[in-house]
Amino acid sequence: MDETARTVPKPKTPRTARGRKTQRALLDAAEAEFGEKGFHESSIVSITKRAGVALGSFYTYFDSKDALFRALVRDMSGRVKQAVAPAITDVAEPVAREGAALEAFLGFARDHKEIYRIIDEAEFVAPDTWREHYERTASRIFERLEAAEAEGKLAGPIDEVHAWAMMGMNVFLGLKYGVMDETRSVADVARIANSLIARGLSR
Repeated sequence: MDETARTVPKPKTPRTARGRKTQRALLDAAEAEFGEKGFHESSIVSITKRAGVALGSFYTYFDSKDALFRALVRDMSGRVKQAVAPAITDVAEPVAREGAALEAFLGFARDHKEIYRIIDEAEFVAPDTWREHYERTASRIFERLEAAEAEGKLAGPIDEVHAWAMMGMNVFLGLKYGVMDETRSVADVARIANSLIARGLSR
């Protein structure tokens, strides 16, 4: 069966604050475990032990290791969005807004280096979730660019190619300056990279 067409159960929604805390502990433990060992070398036992959660409780929140991994990819994708959103809320100028988004992402990548191994591995472990992550990220960029074009703030015509190109730049800058090299100021990196966008899209 085509992996992208398979129906995958969503993680169960906890009904109590305690349940949400436990599920969060499992996701955080999975981030560390999958980030260190990869999907195949990690186990539910090791993840629950790291989370301080009873093995039997695991299935209250996730149906399998596969379901946990998929939930983690979606969770990390959502946390990137949450990290970026407040950084761009009050930035009206569109090119500056993309620079602020990149700076926020670089900071997130430094704090969560595991995201690169996890997302890369998702291409093979959960390709539908991997594709969803990138398509949603590009869609958010595209929506911002289209809105700025409609307001007459960017030179058009804006195409989704612009969004994917910008996302690709951000991903590799995060790999270099979030994971490989933490000596550069993220603000400086964002400023230099954003000058490319300014030259290409500004009116």
